[in-house]
Amino acid sequence: MDRLQSARRGGLHLQSDCHRAQPPEVSARSGHRVLGLDGFSKGWVAVFLHGDAHEISFHGDVTQALSRPFDRASIDIPIGMTVDGERDCDVLARAMLRPHTSRVFTGARRWIWQDFSDPDEANGECVRRGQKRVSRQLWHLGPKIMEVDAFLREHRTLDIREVHPELVFLRLNANNPLPSKKSEEGDSLRRRLLKRSGLCDIDQWLSKARIGTGAKRDDVLDACAVAIAAREPAGSVGSPQPDAHNLPMQIWF
Repeated sequence: MDRLQSARRGGLHLQSDCHRAQPPEVSARSGHRVLGLDGFSKGWVAVFLHGDAHEISFHGDVTQALSRPFDRASIDIPIGMTVDGERDCDVLARAMLRPHTSRVFTGARRWIWQDFSDPDEANGECVRRGQKRVSRQLWHLGPKIMEVDAFLREHRTLDIREVHPELVFLRLNANNPLPSKKSEEGDSLRRRLLKRSGLCDIDQWLSKARIGTGAKRDDVLDACAVAIAAREPAGSVGSPQPDAHNLPMQIWF
């Protein structure tokens, strides 16, 4: 049974031991300690998987979210950036998600957030340089993108990979496109796919997660999908060539 551990250091934690009613192939999966992270308005959702032990927690910053020991972590945020915002991995991920190509945000560039605090001014410079504008959605992800970028450049020995949750859900759904995660049908399908992958307490997590956290349902579902990719990566898209700071530009799923 889940237990709420509000006093535990590092944020709000919900734990479960998923020994009951587990298919043999789920219980026998890798014993590696893995983390899946997804950002939300107040911080990060972190899903920890270690054999049959599963835990979800909520943290104010990425350093806190990645403070526990792990063998591999995956995160739903751009890792590795180009000067013009063009990445092969984004192009390939969008192609895989057709007809829902807009589910992949493109155009992350360090200089946009380093040099500008106003999106209109940043886009003016993009136009001057002959580059694509940055969308408002991506602009607002800037603080988290730069937070992760700084962390990775300081912790290069850690195995932390970029994952797009929609690519994970696509492969869990036998490569059949999914309805919007905001729709009732899309939410229900994603929950079924996660349960099939061994996350037996997803409904309890969803019912409790928003208590004092600010995390939305899709934030929790996405973090779970990212954790599955950390536990059992099926592959990646993108060029093996790293960016100027030697960070990979690959999206795993």
